[in-house]
Amino acid sequence: MSLGKVFEGSGEGAGLRIAVVTARFNAEITERMRAGAREALRAGGVSDEDVDEAYVPGSFELPLAAKRLAEAGRYDAVICIGAVIRGETSHDTYVAGQAAAGIQRAALDTGVPIIFGVITTHTREQALDRAGGRTNKGADAAATAIAMATLLRAMGAD
Repeated sequence: MSLGKVFEGSGEGAGLRIAVVTARFNAEITERMRAGAREALRAGGVSDEDVDEAYVPGSFELPLAAKRLAEAGRYDAVICIGAVIRGETSHDTYVAGQAAAGIQRAALDTGVPIIFGVITTHTREQALDRAGGRTNKGADAAATAIAMATLLRAMGAD
């Protein structure tokens, strides 16, 4: 029995153009994640000149900026970086949920991989742990961006 084609992305990002959108709210966390993403993109072969950056006030604003960048037609993927930390109210639930929904919608609407690199934690310490302590979720988001962009290229989608 013959199988059809198998499509898979790779970790080799040479020639990709990537945009990184970073929320300034919780900047101590998001700047570490942004730096981790930049480092992972370099390690994946994406040149610094092929990475553009934008900053938004908070995670809630990530989807609009990401969609605008994706619509520009210049990027193979867009990475959204944010940190939502639980407070005394349920505000975090609304912000994180709407950021996730908006990022997904922007990706589906544009056909460009828009990566959800937004961490949601109960405490600042947990956020720091995910921003370069135990792991760096910004680096994870960058690896996902390369994998998805190369997957779409392999599938013949531009």
